Amino acid sequence: MTKIALVGAGGYEFPLRLMNDFLAFPSLQDAAYALMDIDPAALTRADRLIRRLVQARRVPARVEPTTDLRKALSGADFVVTCFQAGGREAYAHDMEIPRRYGIDQTVGDTLGPGGVFRGLRSMRALDDVVRVMAEHCPDALLLNYANPMSVNCWFASAAGARTAGLCHSVRHTADELAAILGYRPGDYSFRAAGINHQAWMLEFRHRGVDVRAELAAAVNAYRRGDREPAEPIDEWYAGGREAVRTEILNLTGHFPTESSHHASEYYPHFRRTPGDVTAYLPRRWDYLEITRAQTDTDQELLAERLAAGEPEAGEEYAAWIADSIVTDTPRTVYGNVPNTGLITNLPDGCCVEVPCLVDGSGVQPTHIGRLPSACAGINLASIGLQGCVVDAYRQRSRDLVYAAVSLDRLTGSLLGLDQIRAMTDELIEAERPWLPDFGG
Repeated sequence: MTKIALVGAGGYEFPLRLMNDFLAFPSLQDAAYALMDIDPAALTRADRLIRRLVQARRVPARVEPTTDLRKALSGADFVVTCFQAGGREAYAHDMEIPRRYGIDQTVGDTLGPGGVFRGLRSMRALDDVVRVMAEHCPDALLLNYANPMSVNCWFASAAGARTAGLCHSVRHTADELAAILGYRPGDYSFRAAGINHQAWMLEFRHRGVDVRAELAAAVNAYRRGDREPAEPIDEWYAGGREAVRTEILNLTGHFPTESSHHASEYYPHFRRTPGDVTAYLPRRWDYLEITRAQTDTDQELLAERLAAGEPEAGEEYAAWIADSIVTDTPRTVYGNVPNTGLITNLPDGCCVEVPCLVDGSGVQPTHIGRLPSACAGINLASIGLQGCVVDAYRQRSRDLVYAAVSLDRLTGSLLGLDQIRAMTDELIEAERPWLPDFGG
């Protein structure tokens, strides 16, 4: 029997949607699902809602809730990490303390002060996961959804776990570009590569024909308001008719794979002043406020909708990967994996996002070669920060935490080094319960 462990199963919405995906595949309907969370109340809620889903599907899946990581991972074939270390309390510090210093993040989970500190907290949790995997399920595949994706996968892979990090940003971007171009599903193909949230659309084809020039023209027309998409685009999420991503496309020649709101955090050009922000992103999108608005009632309603609907796998890759490995069904997904010469002008050992073939042999990343110079340059700056965060955790070095925060391009464009140290010290103190010991 296949065993799938969900670490962080008590989270809002995402674990429930993942379970709905798993149960859509016949090969996974009789699997054992270990639901693990350190919060007993959240775990109890998740267990109840997931059992409701299993009963509605009338499948023999076994659901086993536990707060014991060793019990959850023992004998697992797949370990899915979808936790947010420190929960909403720590996340609020990630966002609110930098804002007092003038660093306004929309999501704060990838780069910036928020990405640095979420990474430090997440690696502390992943340290336990990887250690227990080595003892209780050494052949299991770690499917990581926890952010910051690149930092976490870099750390877990280097610690010895077979790891693939999964994110829907590439797929979302391709679908949005197809909508702007007016293409229907099945009529277009694409190829992307880079790092998570900063991968690049290297190819885009319509019925086999390269349409990158048409894509650039259509995106700019959409930005100006001269073109409407064939399918609705979530403007609240995308932001300013993709003003930020259009600027990056025009700068590099390639469209990046994270929404304009989120991507605006990664550069020193879009969020330096309130005027900059409103010029590119007229409607504010604040993920901290979105998470604070989530309630148990929302979870109940989501469970009802999923249970009443037809069993159908969604866009997340975890269930597709598990089914491909169990049934030897070939598929292509986008995974975050160690760079073993896959992208030749990015450092070996860092985490890259590339197309991966999946079948009974597992996840097999594909070779990309060189990225365009501008794209690689942007990625290299982010990789420098990510490597610094990984080493800061490994060495328990407060100085490397300072360095990592200073390497963030938006932060460095707004704050002096003394301000960065003061902000970092304040974050370390506020988040001390969830961090390794950095002294001081």
